[in-house]
Amino acid sequence: MGRLRELRELRNYIDGEFRDAADGRTTEVVNPATGEAYATAPLSGQADVDAAMRAAARAFPGWRDTTPAERQKALLKIADAFEERAEELIAAEVENTGKPVGLTRTEEIPPMVDQIRFFAGAARMLEGRSAGEYMEGMTSIVRREPVGVCAQVAPWNYPMMMAVWKFAPAIAAGNTVVLKPSDTTPASTVLIAEIVGAILPKGVFNVITGDRETGRLMVEHEIPAMASITGSVRAGAQVAESASKDLKRVHLELGGKAPVVVFDDLDSAAIAKAVEDISVAGFFNAGQDCTAATRVLVQESVHDEFVAALAKAAAETKTGHPDDEDVLYGPLNNPNQLKQVSGFIERLPAHAKVEAGGHQVGEKGYFYAPTVVSGLKQDDEIIQKEVFGPVITVQSFSDEAQAIEWANGVEYALASSVWTKDHGRAMRLSKALDFGCVWINTHIPLVAEMPHGGFKKSGYGKDLSAYGFDDYTRIKHVMTSLG
Repeated sequence: MGRLRELRELRNYIDGEFRDAADGRTTEVVNPATGEAYATAPLSGQADVDAAMRAAARAFPGWRDTTPAERQKALLKIADAFEERAEELIAAEVENTGKPVGLTRTEEIPPMVDQIRFFAGAARMLEGRSAGEYMEGMTSIVRREPVGVCAQVAPWNYPMMMAVWKFAPAIAAGNTVVLKPSDTTPASTVLIAEIVGAILPKGVFNVITGDRETGRLMVEHEIPAMASITGSVRAGAQVAESASKDLKRVHLELGGKAPVVVFDDLDSAAIAKAVEDISVAGFFNAGQDCTAATRVLVQESVHDEFVAALAKAAAETKTGHPDDEDVLYGPLNNPNQLKQVSGFIERLPAHAKVEAGGHQVGEKGYFYAPTVVSGLKQDDEIIQKEVFGPVITVQSFSDEAQAIEWANGVEYALASSVWTKDHGRAMRLSKALDFGCVWINTHIPLVAEMPHGGFKKSGYGKDLSAYGFDDYTRIKHVMTSLG
């Protein structure tokens, strides 16, 4: 018991106040850089979910009826508060995830703040089509309205940023929110509740912590009109099934297996630049990114040169603790994820070759070396399934048709990239690749104005952009007689 008292106590945020779980249950929260518990968080059950949903339902009519200008003003205040309390957010996220402090400061806080400000602007663009007469004696109007209470579940790879992707468009559109972070990474979301709760009316924004069962209870609750999840394909399928029982709207951003197609028209300088960019896009955040550049297809005439350069880049890439110098990424998020990544390497077929890495780093925490694997075939497990770790695979292809066939030949369809100097080829591939995003001669940049979301088993619905904003609205037709 003495050890438990040393742990920080995280709490749910419901109806404008912090609370423990109704039945007092908690889970330990572990820092993945050390493998040691640093906090406890409520293991929320039916009573907690019900309290949060009812709070959001009570708050919805008032928040729905605020003007777009009022919602914009509130979101701009939230963005300012995120900037003012950036160091607290960074500290919470680093403890959550073990990410490097410097990269969390430069790569997460600025886009999060920008995304909140984008949706603050979008709040004032909420409109339907202008009035018109489409039947004699009748005028039609289209109203675009918030959907209601939104049940939202965020993942553990970007707990802080994904919370923003969830709540900002929903709040901007006039909805109210019950948000659950992953059970392994609740700390930054609880801090966000403190920041946001000081600005929004009580009940508009609620945070409950818990496990997969908590998420299921949220999705199956009678109050929410919409369920939004970022997570695994398995989790998304379960949410879609649960939501189907009462026909809730569903927004799913799930796994990825991004192809990175490199053609032989690149000269040595261009190959070197591609290797540099792809290694960063593949290893950043320990490869725990559904858009990560982890499935590389290289045209056969430049394959050997590319693999040698990529293996060298991997060997020079550092993983380590948050305060270490020159570290690109920290640990995997949890012991199960470390086991999953290690398992893919342990099960490699005989024809595969580990060019770099392929092992755990250190005995404390969940660190894994930057890894490159070549010699792979299209039907190999590591090509078909999402590793979600710092592992880049390389395949050799012969021509454009084979590149397209192999790139599309997986069940995921979130992101992809093409590396070529041939503009016509780039345009052909951008059409042929069956992915929600195609980058050309780059991989992984995101901007608030452009949509993020996939096809096939990568889910449906969009995050960011006006398209993501629209997902949190519904359309109503009003027709009036001129007689």
